[in-house]
Amino acid sequence: MIQASYLTDQFIIAMPNLADPNFFHTVAYLCQHNKDGALGIVINRSTDMKLGEIFKQMDIIVTSDTAAETPVFAGGPVQQERGFVVHTSGGNWNATMAISKTLSLTTSRDVLEAIATGTGPAHYLVALGYAGWGAGQLEKEIKENAWLNTPCGQQVLFDTPVNLRWSAAADQIGIDINLLTAPAGHG
Repeated sequence: MIQASYLTDQFIIAMPNLADPNFFHTVAYLCQHNKDGALGIVINRSTDMKLGEIFKQMDIIVTSDTAAETPVFAGGPVQQERGFVVHTSGGNWNATMAISKTLSLTTSRDVLEAIATGTGPAHYLVALGYAGWGAGQLEKEIKENAWLNTPCGQQVLFDTPVNLRWSAAADQIGIDINLLTAPAGHG
């Protein structure tokens, strides 16, 4: 019997032929993938907003200038008014889901309060919205060559310049994504 293979804690990289404007040349980090669907955060589409603006809107006291200047990402087209923090594990936040042994996803205010004072996770990415797929939808899109999946690399997730993340994620497995073209067909 073949076991289902899920892609939690992996990157999915939009293939060059994926024309959907929500996902053109994006890389998303899959926080959850199971028989019911998938939830990912786009990690290479920063907004014009800085985290300091969110702190101000939420009346969070800021003592970390670095945190206030951190870019906020457009995490995907679903629930764009809701914040998501992908971060290194540790801490005891109210609404946290472990993704792997080293990474978590938190949606509660307390993690933002800690980040604002410099006492939060060592590495984090804050996004508004997420990318979601229903049961079997992502698997179908992968079979149709819309996405390439690769292991998550924390260097790409947190440290690689935003404009290089799409190609850097593919580089992890030795693929130059810029050289790929749309497939002519399936054999």
